[in-house]
Amino acid sequence: MSRLTSAERKHLRGLAHALEPLVRIGKAGLGEPQLAQIDQALADHELIKVRFLAGKPDPGEVVTIEERLTCDTAGAIGHVLILYRQQPDPQKRRVRLS
Repeated sequence: MSRLTSAERKHLRGLAHALEPLVRIGKAGLGEPQLAQIDQALADHELIKVRFLAGKPDPGEVVTIEERLTCDTAGAIGHVLILYRQQPDPQKRRVRLS
């Protein structure tokens, strides 16, 4: 369940347009190393793209990512998933939603 409003998701998709995917999920699918990579990327950047090389992301994988890493999906375009997790420290936040 996304905690983002549709306007916030739209804003985040616009910000993510120029980003390159930081994490790539191979044919073997989502595993612990990939979850750790996504977690670190979210901690560093707040807003990231994840590319699934074997095809569109499976809805089960998306739910797993959201629940395990406490993040939100801002959008999914083809093989690319846009993820957002707000930085807990207000001084280090890069993305402003309001």
